[in-house]
Amino acid sequence: MTVRVLLPSRDIDLAFPSPVSWDEGGDTIQRRWLAQRNAYGQTLRAALLSLHDTHGIEARITFRALPFTPMAKLYLVNLTEALFSYYTLHRRPLDVEGRQIDIYDANPMELVRLFGTDSTSDDTAFVIQSQQWFNSLWESVTTDLTTD
Repeated sequence: MTVRVLLPSRDIDLAFPSPVSWDEGGDTIQRRWLAQRNAYGQTLRAALLSLHDTHGIEARITFRALPFTPMAKLYLVNLTEALFSYYTLHRRPLDVEGRQIDIYDANPMELVRLFGTDSTSDDTAFVIQSQQWFNSLWESVTTDLTTD
């Protein structure tokens, strides 16, 4: 199994999560998000690598950093399926180092659309185009990313 993951770079100002007013802890929120991103990456890596011990499945995972904040969540599976959902932004309070800061944050929409190549020609076109889009980013503007 091969898993490739695109995540926002540590070197950009994220579009979200971000404070409503940047003067209210923007750097702290960025550092907090970076720590969460790295922890999720390490957990995903450990879970995939444990598949060998539990099920005899060899797994490789590679992370690359994007120079922007993605506006949607996309999972591509075996060149045959795509799960897709836009992120919706909302304003919410966040406790940061003992004080409340209003931030804009994202949640994937609850409606996740599944596209498959065994469905309509529109679904097939979406899967193919999504894979081409992902590969074009992977091979051009992204950089190696570690979650250490």
